[in-house]
Amino acid sequence: MKIFLDSANLAEIREAVSWGAIDGVTTNPSLVAKEGCRFFPLLKEICETVNGPVSMETISRDAAGMVDEGRAFAKLHPHIVVKCPLTQEGLAATRRLSKEQIRVNVTLCFSPSQALLAAKAGAAYVSPFVGRLDDISADGMGLIRDIKTIYANYAFSTQILVASVRHPLHVVEAARLGADAATMPFAVLQSLVKHPLTEAGLERFLKDWEKLPPEAKAWKSSSAVSDTAAEARGRQRINR
Repeated sequence: MKIFLDSANLAEIREAVSWGAIDGVTTNPSLVAKEGCRFFPLLKEICETVNGPVSMETISRDAAGMVDEGRAFAKLHPHIVVKCPLTQEGLAATRRLSKEQIRVNVTLCFSPSQALLAAKAGAAYVSPFVGRLDDISADGMGLIRDIKTIYANYAFSTQILVASVRHPLHVVEAARLGADAATMPFAVLQSLVKHPLTEAGLERFLKDWEKLPPEAKAWKSSSAVSDTAAEARGRQRINR
């Protein structure tokens, strides 16, 4: 499963890229506004930082406006994926943009019927918001299961991009269900790395290391190691 970072913060994105942890980025006007930077230069720098898709959301409410914005985004960088909302106007824009070979991520999906329409409109990705469904006591991951079944039934090529991810269990369950991708904030990505037994094990190893005398902890040069190995082989030949 691909992992995307839901962010417009370049420091977070660069850190995640340095781990080899992410395959792309999703962002939106709210995340960009938090950074206080000029929009297009920031979006282009994100695209140049990540070797994968970068989803950016349109702000128009009508299909014509979404198409115009989508075309402008697509010209900025080959990594761009245009985000359109799952509305009637958003579906119309998705249809038009996909016919122009511009990839679209249909966002704010909350039902299997919406996901079906997104696929029929030609969406490259659909983004079901599992966390927001959980917030209203609905089954967010159940939606992923339903979409996965529907898409398999009809061999739709639209990829399922699990969004509104709140914690590591959302990520694990998305992977179990065979989702194509999950996008998450940096804090959730960090939490995927952490485990108390890993931290405890590392601390124990380091304490044991400190118990060794200084001469035992001295690092040998590569040439010294090679000389020692050669001497050992020589002694083996003599003993034979």
